[in-house]
Amino acid sequence: MKYAIVYSSQTGNTKMLAETVRDTLPKEECVYFGEPDAAALSAEEIYVGFWTNRGTCDEQTADFLKQLTGQKVYLFGTAGFGTSPEYFEKVLERTEKNIHKGAAVIGRFMCQGKMPMSVRERYVKMQNSAVKVPNIEGMIENFDKALTHPDAEDLKELRKAVQEVL
Repeated sequence: MKYAIVYSSQTGNTKMLAETVRDTLPKEECVYFGEPDAAALSAEEIYVGFWTNRGTCDEQTADFLKQLTGQKVYLFGTAGFGTSPEYFEKVLERTEKNIHKGAAVIGRFMCQGKMPMSVRERYVKMQNSAVKVPNIEGMIENFDKALTHPDAEDLKELRKAVQEVL
């Protein structure tokens, strides 16, 4: 079955996942690999990677998902904030709302991803400001935990998840 891998990656995290998906699937069946583009729409299966922006996929991915028609779709993404399966589930649910009703989701995967250092710097400024921000210490702690992700275990879990739908 011909497939495409489409991804949007601001920090390189989702690109790393996309490369792992490409390395997991039969190379000769890949018709497109890259950023969202109409060229990918000819594939029967489309693996769509995104980064999380305000609790859902980024705008570029949302626009691409709205173009899908009858394809089988596998969603994968990264989120800097949050590590809980419940949070990831909510992000995936919001992302799925962009998919045309004619397309079928065949699989989903999410993991934590590192964020730019500018985010930590902003958190520290917030922590040191006169205005108290609830849970700012937790936000800094989460940032520091995210620095190693996606890690080898995340990529192993992604390979396993993709192989389950083959």
